[in-house]
Amino acid sequence: MTSLSRRAGLLLLAVAALAVGLPVNAWSVPADPRVSAAVTGWKEQPVYVDPQYAEEVGAAQVEKMLARIATAPVPVYVAVVPTGSWFQEKGDTALLAGWMAVANGKPGMYLVVDDSITYGVDHLIKASGPGRVYGKSAKDPAAQLSEYLDGIRTSDRYEAEPARTTPLPPREDRTYPPEKFTVGKAISNGLGGAMLGLMGGALLAGLVLGMAALVARRGGGRS
Repeated sequence: MTSLSRRAGLLLLAVAALAVGLPVNAWSVPADPRVSAAVTGWKEQPVYVDPQYAEEVGAAQVEKMLARIATAPVPVYVAVVPTGSWFQEKGDTALLAGWMAVANGKPGMYLVVDDSITYGVDHLIKASGPGRVYGKSAKDPAAQLSEYLDGIRTSDRYEAEPARTTPLPPREDRTYPPEKFTVGKAISNGLGGAMLGLMGGALLAGLVLGMAALVARRGGGRS
Protein backbone atom coordinates (compact mmCIF):
# COMPACT_ATOMS: atom_id res chain seq x y z
CA MET A 1 0.00 0.00 0.00
CA THR A 2 1.41 3.40 -0.98
CA SER A 3 1.74 6.28 1.46
CA LEU A 4 -1.07 8.15 -0.32
CA SER A 5 -3.50 5.22 -0.21
CA ARG A 6 -2.65 4.59 3.46
CA ARG A 7 -3.50 8.19 4.32
CA ALA A 8 -6.71 7.95 2.34
CA GLY A 9 -7.64 4.82 4.27
CA LEU A 10 -7.01 6.51 7.61
CA LEU A 11 -9.08 9.50 6.52
CA LEU A 12 -11.99 7.23 5.60
CA LEU A 13 -11.76 5.52 8.99
CA ALA A 14 -11.79 8.89 10.75
CA VAL A 15 -14.80 10.04 8.76
CA ALA A 16 -16.62 6.79 9.52
CA ALA A 17 -15.86 7.12 13.22
CA LEU A 18 -17.12 10.67 13.34
CA ALA A 19 -20.25 9.66 11.45
CA VAL A 20 -21.22 7.17 14.16
CA GLY A 21 -20.19 9.46 17.01
CA LEU A 22 -17.01 7.60 18.04
CA PRO A 23 -13.65 9.18 18.88
CA VAL A 24 -11.32 9.08 15.88
CA ASN A 25 -8.96 6.60 17.58
CA ALA A 26 -11.68 4.24 18.81
CA TRP A 27 -10.68 1.55 16.30
CA SER A 28 -7.57 0.94 18.45
CA VAL A 29 -9.90 -0.60 21.05
CA PRO A 30 -10.80 -4.26 20.50
CA ALA A 31 -14.43 -5.31 20.55
CA ASP A 32 -15.33 -6.13 24.14
CA PRO A 33 -18.85 -6.26 25.61
CA ARG A 34 -17.62 -4.80 28.91
CA VAL A 35 -16.21 -1.75 27.12
CA SER A 36 -19.29 -1.12 24.98
CA ALA A 37 -21.63 -1.67 27.94
CA ALA A 38 -19.66 0.76 30.13
CA VAL A 39 -19.61 3.46 27.46
CA THR A 40 -23.36 3.06 26.96
CA GLY A 41 -23.99 3.20 30.69
CA TRP A 42 -21.89 6.32 31.13
CA LYS A 43 -24.27 8.22 28.89
CA GLU A 44 -26.72 8.10 31.82
CA GLN A 45 -24.34 8.37 34.79
CA PRO A 46 -20.59 8.00 35.46
CA VAL A 47 -20.97 4.66 37.27
CA TYR A 48 -21.62 1.44 35.37
CA VAL A 49 -22.20 -1.87 37.18
CA ASP A 50 -22.01 -5.14 35.29
CA PRO A 51 -25.11 -7.37 35.76
CA GLN A 52 -22.79 -9.96 37.36
CA TYR A 53 -22.28 -7.55 40.28
CA ALA A 54 -25.81 -6.18 40.44
CA GLU A 55 -26.69 -8.07 43.62
CA GLU A 56 -23.47 -7.21 45.45
CA VAL A 57 -23.41 -3.55 44.40
CA GLY A 58 -26.88 -2.22 45.12
CA ALA A 59 -28.43 1.17 44.52
CA ALA A 60 -27.14 2.49 47.85
CA GLN A 61 -23.52 1.83 46.84
CA VAL A 62 -24.04 3.46 43.47
CA GLU A 63 -25.51 6.57 45.11
CA LYS A 64 -22.50 6.81 47.42
CA MET A 65 -20.14 6.56 44.45
CA LEU A 66 -22.04 9.20 42.51
CA ALA A 67 -21.95 11.55 45.49
CA ARG A 68 -18.20 11.05 45.91
CA ILE A 69 -17.53 11.53 42.18
CA ALA A 70 -19.34 14.86 42.34
CA THR A 71 -16.60 16.14 44.68
CA ALA A 72 -13.66 14.83 42.63
CA PRO A 73 -11.18 17.36 41.16
CA VAL A 74 -11.46 15.77 37.69
CA PRO A 75 -14.17 13.97 35.70
CA VAL A 76 -14.41 10.35 36.86
CA TYR A 77 -15.89 7.30 35.14
CA VAL A 78 -16.29 4.03 37.03
CA ALA A 79 -16.93 0.54 35.67
CA VAL A 80 -17.59 -2.33 38.06
CA VAL A 81 -16.86 -5.28 35.78
CA PRO A 82 -15.16 -8.71 35.90
CA THR A 83 -11.49 -8.85 34.91
CA GLY A 84 -8.77 -11.47 34.81
CA SER A 85 -6.10 -13.21 32.78
CA TRP A 86 -8.75 -15.10 30.78
CA PHE A 87 -10.07 -11.85 29.23
CA GLN A 88 -8.52 -9.99 26.30
CA GLU A 89 -6.44 -7.74 28.55
CA LYS A 90 -4.73 -10.85 30.02
CA GLY A 91 -4.91 -9.54 33.56
CA ASP A 92 -3.70 -6.04 32.61
CA THR A 93 -6.66 -4.17 34.10
CA ALA A 94 -5.05 -0.78 33.43
CA LEU A 95 -5.15 -1.71 29.75
CA LEU A 96 -8.88 -2.42 30.02
CA ALA A 97 -9.39 0.97 31.67
CA GLY A 98 -7.44 2.57 28.81
CA TRP A 99 -9.70 0.89 26.24
CA MET A 100 -12.73 2.25 28.06
CA ALA A 101 -11.24 5.75 28.21
CA VAL A 102 -10.48 5.88 24.49
CA ALA A 103 -13.81 4.31 23.56
CA ASN A 104 -15.65 6.86 25.68
CA GLY A 105 -13.61 9.67 24.15
CA LYS A 106 -13.85 12.10 27.08
CA PRO A 107 -11.05 13.39 29.32
CA GLY A 108 -11.10 12.10 32.86
CA MET A 109 -9.99 9.48 35.35
CA TYR A 110 -11.22 6.00 34.40
CA LEU A 111 -11.56 3.40 37.13
CA VAL A 112 -12.22 -0.32 36.84
CA VAL A 113 -13.46 -2.04 39.99
CA ASP A 114 -13.28 -5.82 40.30
CA ASP A 115 -14.03 -7.35 43.69
CA SER A 116 -11.72 -5.70 46.23
CA ILE A 117 -9.29 -3.95 43.83
CA THR A 118 -9.76 -0.67 42.00
CA TYR A 119 -7.53 0.16 39.04
CA GLY A 120 -7.37 3.59 37.42
CA VAL A 121 -5.82 5.49 34.51
CA ASP A 122 -5.83 9.16 33.59
CA HIS A 123 -6.90 10.16 30.09
CA LEU A 124 -6.15 13.56 28.55
CA ILE A 125 -6.06 15.32 31.92
CA LYS A 126 -3.25 16.93 33.90
CA ALA A 127 -3.63 14.63 36.85
CA SER A 128 -2.28 11.39 38.30
CA GLY A 129 -3.89 8.73 40.47
CA PRO A 130 -2.50 6.01 42.73
CA GLY A 131 -2.83 3.36 40.01
CA ARG A 132 -4.63 0.88 42.22
CA VAL A 133 -6.09 0.56 45.68
CA TYR A 134 -7.10 -2.51 47.67
CA GLY A 135 -10.39 -2.51 49.53
CA LYS A 136 -11.37 -4.48 52.60
CA SER A 137 -14.58 -5.84 51.08
CA ALA A 138 -15.82 -6.53 47.56
CA LYS A 139 -19.25 -5.39 48.71
CA ASP A 140 -18.05 -1.86 49.46
CA PRO A 141 -16.77 -0.40 46.17
CA ALA A 142 -17.76 3.08 47.34
CA ALA A 143 -15.04 2.95 50.00
CA GLN A 144 -12.48 1.83 47.40
CA LEU A 145 -13.54 4.64 45.09
CA SER A 146 -13.25 7.21 47.85
CA GLU A 147 -9.75 6.02 48.72
CA TYR A 148 -8.67 6.19 45.09
CA LEU A 149 -10.06 9.68 44.59
CA ASP A 150 -8.28 10.84 47.74
CA GLY A 151 -5.02 9.89 46.03
CA ILE A 152 -5.57 11.92 42.85
CA ARG A 153 -3.16 14.79 42.34
CA THR A 154 -3.62 17.56 39.78
CA SER A 155 -0.79 19.77 38.52
CA ASP A 156 0.36 21.51 35.37
CA ARG A 157 3.52 19.43 35.50
CA TYR A 158 1.51 16.39 34.45
CA GLU A 159 1.10 15.80 30.72
CA ALA A 160 -2.46 15.43 29.44
CA GLU A 161 -1.74 12.22 27.56
CA PRO A 162 -4.14 9.59 26.26
CA ALA A 163 -4.51 6.38 28.25
CA ARG A 164 -2.54 3.34 27.16
CA THR A 165 -4.37 1.05 24.72
CA THR A 166 -1.60 -1.41 23.88
CA PRO A 167 -0.10 -4.20 26.02
CA LEU A 168 3.09 -3.52 27.91
CA PRO A 169 6.26 -4.91 26.31
CA PRO A 170 7.44 -8.23 27.73
CA ARG A 171 9.83 -8.05 30.61
CA GLU A 172 13.49 -8.18 29.67
CA ASP A 173 14.99 -11.64 30.00
CA ARG A 174 17.85 -11.29 32.45
CA THR A 175 19.29 -14.76 31.87
CA TYR A 176 22.75 -14.80 30.38
CA PRO A 177 23.98 -17.30 27.77
CA PRO A 178 26.76 -19.68 28.85
CA GLU A 179 30.28 -18.56 28.04
CA LYS A 180 31.76 -20.01 24.89
CA PHE A 181 34.73 -22.31 25.33
CA THR A 182 38.03 -20.93 24.10
CA VAL A 183 41.57 -22.19 24.50
CA GLY A 184 42.64 -18.89 26.00
CA LYS A 185 39.98 -19.04 28.71
CA ALA A 186 40.82 -22.67 29.45
CA ILE A 187 44.52 -21.84 29.83
CA SER A 188 43.71 -18.80 31.92
CA ASN A 189 41.39 -20.76 34.20
CA GLY A 190 43.94 -23.59 34.39
CA LEU A 191 46.76 -21.25 35.30
CA GLY A 192 44.58 -19.56 37.89
CA GLY A 193 43.74 -22.91 39.46
CA ALA A 194 47.35 -23.97 39.39
CA MET A 195 48.50 -20.77 41.08
CA LEU A 196 45.91 -21.21 43.82
CA GLY A 197 47.03 -24.80 44.26
CA LEU A 198 50.67 -23.80 44.52
CA MET A 199 49.90 -21.05 47.00
CA GLY A 200 47.82 -23.39 49.11
CA GLY A 201 50.53 -26.04 48.99
CA ALA A 202 53.22 -23.58 49.94
CA LEU A 203 51.17 -22.35 52.89
CA LEU A 204 50.57 -25.91 54.09
CA ALA A 205 54.24 -26.82 53.66
CA GLY A 206 55.23 -23.76 55.64
CA LEU A 207 52.94 -24.75 58.49
CA VAL A 208 54.32 -28.30 58.53
CA LEU A 209 57.94 -27.16 58.50
CA GLY A 210 57.19 -24.67 61.23
CA MET A 211 55.64 -27.34 63.44
CA ALA A 212 58.57 -29.70 62.74
CA ALA A 213 61.09 -27.05 63.72
CA LEU A 214 59.19 -26.30 66.92
CA VAL A 215 59.08 -29.97 67.87
CA ALA A 216 62.77 -30.41 67.08
CA ARG A 217 63.62 -27.35 69.16
CA ARG A 218 61.70 -28.68 72.15
CA GLY A 219 63.20 -32.14 71.73
CA GLY A 220 66.66 -30.66 71.65
CA GLY A 221 66.07 -28.87 74.93
CA ARG A 222 65.35 -32.16 76.85
CA SER A 223 68.55 -33.98 75.79
